[in-house]
Amino acid sequence: MNNSDFLRQMPGDSRSMGNQRSISQRLRIDIPLLILLLILSGVGLAVLYSASDGSMAAVLRQGRFLSVAFVVMILVAQLHPEQLQRWAPFAYIGVLLLLLAVDFVGVGAKGAQRWLGVGGFRFQPSELAKLVLPMAVAWYLSIHPLPPGFRHTLISLLLIFLPTILIVMQPDLGTSILIATSGIFVLFLSGISWTFIASCMGLLALMAYPMWEFVLHDYQRQRILTLLNPELDKLGAGWNIIQSKTAIGSGGFEGKGWMLGTQSHLDFLPESHTDFIIAVLAEEFGLRGVLLLLLLYGLIISRGLWIASQAKHCFGRLLGGSIILTFFVYVFVNMGMVSGLLPVVGVPLPLVSQGGTSLVSLLVGFGVLMGICADERLVHQ
Repeated sequence: MNNSDFLRQMPGDSRSMGNQRSISQRLRIDIPLLILLLILSGVGLAVLYSASDGSMAAVLRQGRFLSVAFVVMILVAQLHPEQLQRWAPFAYIGVLLLLLAVDFVGVGAKGAQRWLGVGGFRFQPSELAKLVLPMAVAWYLSIHPLPPGFRHTLISLLLIFLPTILIVMQPDLGTSILIATSGIFVLFLSGISWTFIASCMGLLALMAYPMWEFVLHDYQRQRILTLLNPELDKLGAGWNIIQSKTAIGSGGFEGKGWMLGTQSHLDFLPESHTDFIIAVLAEEFGLRGVLLLLLLYGLIISRGLWIASQAKHCFGRLLGGSIILTFFVYVFVNMGMVSGLLPVVGVPLPLVSQGGTSLVSLLVGFGVLMGICADERLVHQ
């Protein structure tokens, strides 16, 4: 089956979801998705309380961020996909200008220049690019016949390349890869041929050595070397991975109990409240806790794919599919890097790790999904 057809052929459950759908049509909120997101947020607050050594201040701060993010999500859900499609090219140009502004008037921290400061408030334009880039690619492909021809594919790749390279220059390689992935998902869902995909994979393989020598910074090379052998620098670059794997392994199947983890509470595990928070959960709730969290993520992803599959128009299918698949990638990358399967690239665990701007950008994406679900032109089965 051609990958462009997969969204059209996913089974729906219209009759079983009839009551929820009537509520969502009035409020433009998908009730099952909202409940799952609230449960996941609650789990995140409970784990954060333990990871921050029982700090109510940290929990309240995260709660305020979540409140703002959910309000923004509901506001975004009021937008129809047609409105987003009209605004997509202008939003894309705006994000490019903001990313360019980072190079000239951006605010630096920890050796990177990724922020813009406005009236004492800092924000990362790359967070906006997480949604605007796939929206722009979906807009371009939706106004041309699918699957796209060679010329339209190259233009789509150019749309992906421009913001990606600007983010690489900040430097922020991890975020740039994830943002590029969101645009590539749109291309994949549009039905590009497997021959083209294989050719691109081969080209990336050929570029691996030049990128290692001329593109990656020293600290980025060190992350890859640490992934291959963290024991080379036990007290330096390999410390985080060694301690996170120790925490995960020591939890066993049942875990040590809430607030009873030793690796985090004795300060062996750095960044326990942000990027490495899954190690805290694994140590305290064990394998069964991790499996329940994965089940929750799986339900959210399944619901998101179902919503994307029901969109009647191409733009909604492409954008909705990209949003939820990118969400999956964030979960996969975070868990992969904490367990030592992927390099550490600073990706938070969605709705569980402490964060502000990333929470808002994440829930804006779910607001778009809810807007697609509430659109009056959903396919009724």
